[in-house]
Amino acid sequence: MKDDNKKTVTVGIFVLIGIIILVVGVMTLGAQQKAFVKSYRVFAVFDDIAGLQTGNNVWFSGVKIGTVKKINFYGDSQVEIEMNLESNTRDFIRKNSKATISSDGLIGNKIIVIYGGTNEAPIIDPGDRLEAVMPLDTDKMMETLQENNNNLVSITNDLKVLTGKIAAGDGIVGALLTDSTLALGFRQLLEDLDRSAQNSRVMTGELANFSRKLNQKGTPIDQFLSDTILVKSLQSSTTGLEQTIQQANAAAENLKVATDKLNASDNAAGMLLSDVEFAEYLKGTMQNLDSGTESFNETLEALRYHWFFRRSFRKSERAKEEAQDQ
Repeated sequence: MKDDNKKTVTVGIFVLIGIIILVVGVMTLGAQQKAFVKSYRVFAVFDDIAGLQTGNNVWFSGVKIGTVKKINFYGDSQVEIEMNLESNTRDFIRKNSKATISSDGLIGNKIIVIYGGTNEAPIIDPGDRLEAVMPLDTDKMMETLQENNNNLVSITNDLKVLTGKIAAGDGIVGALLTDSTLALGFRQLLEDLDRSAQNSRVMTGELANFSRKLNQKGTPIDQFLSDTILVKSLQSSTTGLEQTIQQANAAAENLKVATDKLNASDNAAGMLLSDVEFAEYLKGTMQNLDSGTESFNETLEALRYHWFFRRSFRKSERAKEEAQDQ
């Protein structure tokens, strides 16, 4: 009888311990899944959820605020995520907040991260849909990383070949590093540059001294720069020169007007220079005058032999001969 009571007590203790473990487990799981916390639901639609599962956590500013309740297909090829969020987070999440998919650690479970939102936007309401931002594709990142690794290998190989050629003395750099003659020439070039720099410093110092001497009082340059009478004389000379230039411009303008008139045919000078018909007329008149002069000379020559004028011409000739003799 006593053995039966012991067995009953032992079984009861194990059952009680099991019930306690079950309750603690349920409470723990419920606390992790926010099952016993007052919550509200919001939604987000993604093109690809990258392995997100029901029960995964939802984070906001590094704090776990809820879990993924359901995953449903939406539209043609999109996925709608239904999230349960703690009711005490409503004051911090705005309608313009965004949701994206991330990882809990480097290779951990997928999570949803809510971020953004401004104070100007109203507080989110139960049933609202957050703007979904697609996360970085891990596969594409790995492809890019692999491509970068290949490029790095190529660069390393090229660098290895380049350093080998330099060590062998190939090319300008290799020759410069291995050829002692080029090294001496380069050293001589540096020395020449150093001498040039020293000469430049000396020249700069001399220029500074010269400028200081120019600024000294009583020197001719200082008198030339500070003499107000000379400045006024130069100003008056400049004014006179400007007046002369204006007069020359006026004379050139008058000369242009005169040449324009000479090129026109509405005046005597222009007609003489440019009127072809008038020129032909003058030419004919001169020819007529020449012909008339020749005829007049012939008439005078004929009159010398006329009996009425012969005596007069002889007296005139004798008078000319006597004048020449005297």
